[in-house]
Amino acid sequence: MNLLILFLGYLFGSFPSGYLAGRIVKGIDIRSLGSGSTGATNVLRHIGKRAAIAVFLLDLFKGVLSILLAKYLLLNDSWQVAIGLSTLIGHIWPIWLNWKGGKAVATGLGIFLGLSWQVGLATLGIFIIMIALFRIVSLASLSAALALPLIMFLSFSTSNFSLPFLIISLLAMTLVVWRHRENIVRLIKGKEPRIGQS
Repeated sequence: MNLLILFLGYLFGSFPSGYLAGRIVKGIDIRSLGSGSTGATNVLRHIGKRAAIAVFLLDLFKGVLSILLAKYLLLNDSWQVAIGLSTLIGHIWPIWLNWKGGKAVATGLGIFLGLSWQVGLATLGIFIIMIALFRIVSLASLSAALALPLIMFLSFSTSNFSLPFLIISLLAMTLVVWRHRENIVRLIKGKEPRIGQS
């Protein structure tokens, strides 16, 4: 049963919301444009604001749904984390799109809102602050990802410490940073576009 839930988590994550937005709204393959990602940022730049918001919310929901399903089935922390990780893997490497998906930010946020809404909201707060200050999505995403393990660690009391939750926060941080490696190069060179720039 638990292995079936892992498979469902992967299927949730691999739902191609950004790709479908490109096909439905403009008849394009979003993977052929810009960063090649199917995430909301690439959708924003090449399709539009409304489509980007819809993609962000759908990707967020994928992460929340997988964790809520695990909690509904009364699975322990380790299995919740395993399902969350399978959802992230599905989002980044969807089987339907030749393993070329998003960068794990919105779906990752959904997973952590499901695991611990306080940690999820704190991470979202860092993202929003960085967007407001610099208007660079990749910088905001990286800042939130790097802060995530610390926020998760600080959220624990002596009675609720969860090693699996801390491990997935480290894994999610690593995946987000790895998926943004090209953005990091552009940030260092001062060539990363701000919101509103091509």
